[in-house]
Amino acid sequence: MGAAFVSQQFLQNVLGYSTLEAGAAFLPAVVFMILVAPRSAKLVEARGARFTLLTGYVFLLLAFAWMLLLWKEDSSYWEIALAYAFIGIGVGFAGTPASHSLTGSVPVQRAGMASGTADLQRDLGGAIMQSIFGALLTAGYASAVAATIAASPNQQQVTSDVEAQLTKSFSSAADTAQQYPQYSAQIIAGAKSSFLDGANWAYAAGLVAVLAGAFLVWFCFPKNDQEKQLLIAYQAEDSAARPHAVAVG
Repeated sequence: MGAAFVSQQFLQNVLGYSTLEAGAAFLPAVVFMILVAPRSAKLVEARGARFTLLTGYVFLLLAFAWMLLLWKEDSSYWEIALAYAFIGIGVGFAGTPASHSLTGSVPVQRAGMASGTADLQRDLGGAIMQSIFGALLTAGYASAVAATIAASPNQQQVTSDVEAQLTKSFSSAADTAQQYPQYSAQIIAGAKSSFLDGANWAYAAGLVAVLAGAFLVWFCFPKNDQEKQLLIAYQAEDSAARPHAVAVG
């Protein structure tokens, strides 16, 4: 969710995609997510949730590394589509075991609550990462614009008001470019380069977040045999508690 938040702005601001084109560009992620999700369920049964989660993290790491290193001002669509495909594959693999592990560890009558908790975790986590990525994107963009202005031979001609508008956001810089058509090309070029710097801050944060998640799964998540034993224990507890619940009812 955080990657989509930043990358859609990159497609429109830097590559010049329309809103419709930027939305359509994300389709590989959706397609691969749909294709991979059923195979993820089979992999959970065969190798366990831990292995499947880590497999998803590998593809998400590839996605963020690809965006960080290869998304530039002249990137072609296949470079965009491949990163989105990695995201779709990663989410497709990781989503199923994440939900399965939660719903499988509670009594049957609370499976709906567990499913709702999983949705809450996903939405809350996405909102938090969007906020973090957005803050990093803004900070990185403003820092790059300020450095570009400081290095410009026309620095003395840039007033504090104009500098504030340029560092505010890409759209604000585009509006400023319209006000100064003689410098429009330079302003837009600088804004695009600065946006890429800010986006790279966000992609780097994505790499750190995925690595942190993989670290937790690797060291804290039960392995396949342990997971099966836990699930069997949960089912036994559920079966033992069910007759009592019926009797009380």
